[in-house]
Amino acid sequence: MEKQEQQASAADVLTQAIANKLDYLSTLQAAVQHGDDRKVYELLDQARYYQEVKKTRAARSVNHLSELVDNIHPQVSHYLSDNLIDYLGHIYPFFYYEEYTTGLFHIYFGNWWDRRLFGDLDVINVQFQFDKKEYQKLKDSFALESQNQRLNTAKIESVSAESEKLQGLVDAQATRDNDKAKLRDQLKENSQRSSLPWDSSKVKDERQGIIDQLTKLADEDEKALNAHKLIKENDDKILVLSKEDTILSYEKQSIRDAFDDFEHFEAHNASLYADYLNSLLGKSEGEVKADD
Repeated sequence: MEKQEQQASAADVLTQAIANKLDYLSTLQAAVQHGDDRKVYELLDQARYYQEVKKTRAARSVNHLSELVDNIHPQVSHYLSDNLIDYLGHIYPFFYYEEYTTGLFHIYFGNWWDRRLFGDLDVINVQFQFDKKEYQKLKDSFALESQNQRLNTAKIESVSAESEKLQGLVDAQATRDNDKAKLRDQLKENSQRSSLPWDSSKVKDERQGIIDQLTKLADEDEKALNAHKLIKENDDKILVLSKEDTILSYEKQSIRDAFDDFEHFEAHNASLYADYLNSLLGKSEGEVKADD
């Protein structure tokens, strides 16, 4: 009798667990059928929803029912993306999105030439996943404005100085040729000079000094031969750096137009989940009142 009661109790527990799963899935299905994205987000992560949207810390048991749809997240993301991207288009008019595979989206900054791939949009978590390197460039670019500098100002100045030095080597070719001729004469004179034994060390030191100067001039000649190629490479580097600064100036102006400054941009990014779901909550409540 006791064994039968235990079996019946186990059956009840299992039946209830299955019923909970079916209830979760049917509620999610109904939310999708009625286009209730807010409800879908609540079902995907109830703990986060109640904390960030409902602003409550009431204890809630974690039932892990959302794990039932983990393997269809791409399809869920694809479904939720329409309304989310429409909302983002008003708040972040400078971001453009590409669904490169089902439910996964790249973010592009701007619609101008050489626009940058700026990261990915996580639709399920309503979150931007910015490329860390590209994001840091933008952040640094804002910070450098207080010094009246652009992101690549120091790099461009360094490359330009290198090119000026190389051009100087080219321009000084005639002077070096003249110096080499004088040094060769001095070397010849040194070789022909008969020296007393106690002067031999002085003569050797003098010879070595002349050789060192000739070696230095020969090194400069070799650098001068490659100077035009290196200057061209430096010009290409400067062009790339200047283009990047120009793109960053477009991006900064876009952020200012939408958010006034970078700090407000970051603040909006941090509260994006709550802001978006609250906008959906308002729509849902409005639809209910309209139906009434």
